[in-house]
Order: sequence, then structure tokens, then C-alpha cells
Amino acid sequence: MKRTGKKPAADRNFVVALSRGLDVLRAFQPNDGLLGNQEIAARTNLPKPTVSRLTHTLTKLGYLTPVPRFEKYQLAPAAMALGYAALANLGVRHLSEPFREEVMRETGGAVAVGGRDRHSMIYFGQCRNGLTLGVQLDVGSRVPIATSAMGRAYFWSLGEEERAALLRDLREHYGSRWPKLRDNLERSGETVAKYGFAISAGEWQTDVHAAGVALKLNDGTGPYAFNCGAPAFRFTEERLITDIGPRLVAMVRNIEAALGGIAPASRKEVSKKLKPGGKVARVAEGIR
Repeated sequence: MKRTGKKPAADRNFVVALSRGLDVLRAFQPNDGLLGNQEIAARTNLPKPTVSRLTHTLTKLGYLTPVPRFEKYQLAPAAMALGYAALANLGVRHLSEPFREEVMRETGGAVAVGGRDRHSMIYFGQCRNGLTLGVQLDVGSRVPIATSAMGRAYFWSLGEEERAALLRDLREHYGSRWPKLRDNLERSGETVAKYGFAISAGEWQTDVHAAGVALKLNDGTGPYAFNCGAPAFRFTEERLITDIGPRLVAMVRNIEAALGGIAPASRKEVSKKLKPGGKVARVAEGIR
């Protein structure tokens, strides 16, 4: 993970030292275990002496625990408490759980909800069972915006200015790989416009297929996005288009209904609206 938390130009209120300290905490990913100063420096693009001072400070503050035997660090409970506090305040995570579980049971796919973290979407809610062994992601896992169904759904839910800013960030992040990724991301917009959901058929991981739908809330938070994925042999592209995607759209519309007191939508009703020219299609066309 390269560091991209740059100081905004001419922003006198931006605290660089705080930004760098948070970059160090961000360097720790699920299943990482221990990280040393050199590994953290490589992930954050910060000088190693700077990282050494930051890890020392974060240790004193209780956010990192040193493991002297290996000359490395691990996240301390104080750092994890920040994440759990954030999860506790994400009402959409709790409200959407029964809806996600229902779609999981109906489709046999893993159903997750996530929000943006720089160039990725980070899972903060996940439902899966024994049928989704090929999708071993959990809370805290990340999927790339450019190639995942969840990320693409999020991308096309943004307004033009936000989307343009994200495009610039992605171009800088991916460098020479960006032109091909950009072309595929642009084509995903056609799928969103036509069907109301995004798909990723082996573009993130060759053996995983998924559909994704965004959720925009009226309180100014988000947008968030949901996905439903499974091993490629179980979720063919045809099934993504004709079954999984419409189910996921209906699920998100019902979550919106639960949040706003609107009558819930059935999958059949959503499927009708997903035809070109239908309500959902016109909404999607407006965010391209």
C-alpha cells in the first residue's frame, strides 16, 4: 500500500505529522501480524528514520505494541478500539445484516457492505457460509475500486467532480497499468447504466465473479456499496446479469426503504425497472 495522503496545497490547517502517524497505522492490513520499520517505510513511502520516530511515538501512546524479539510491531488494543468504535456507529452495517443474510441464503454467495478507503473499498460487514469457500474475505478486507464489483458500483455512484478527483488518484496510483484499468472501468459504467449494477467477472481475481450496487444515504454519509460474489463456476456472467445483480438491486432498494419508510421492492419489480429506459436505468445514466 503506497502512501497517498498528501498535504493539500496551501492548507495551513493540515497537520502533516498526524497524517504520517495515521499512515503508519494504515500500513497494517488484515492477516499481517507483525511489521517492522522497514516494511512500514516501504508501504507508506516515508523515510525509515521518520517511521522509527512515529512507531516509537505510537508505542508510547498505546497504539502499537513492540515485539522486541523480532524488532517489529503489531496493532495494540487502543488502535483496534478505534476501528470497533467506527463499526459500532455505522448504522447501515447493522440494519443491512438481515437483508445481506437473506441474499446469501438465496444465492449461496458472500454478501458484503463496504466504504471507500483511498484506492480501495474496505469491508465493514460480511455474510458468508460454507458455499462461499472461494471468497475468503472478512471485515477489514479490501478490494480495489478499479476492478471489483463493489468498487465499480461505488465509483459510478459519485458525482462528476468526485469521480474526476478519484480518477486522478487512481491514475497516479496505478501508473503504467492505468490505461487498461481505466478502459475496463469506463466499460463498467455502461453495465451500470443498462442494468443498475456493476459486475466483475474475473477482473479482480480470476476465480471470483461478483455483482455490486451502491447505496447513497440522505444524511450525507457514504456512499457505500454492496457486493455478492462467489467462485466463478457458480456465478457465471449470465447469472450475474439475470439473477444476482437484480437480487442485489432489490436488496439495496429495500434497505433504502427501511431507512426511509418506503414500501419495499420485490426482485420482479426491480427486474422490470432494470430494462433500458426503466427508472433505475435512467438514474444510472445520470451518474455516468
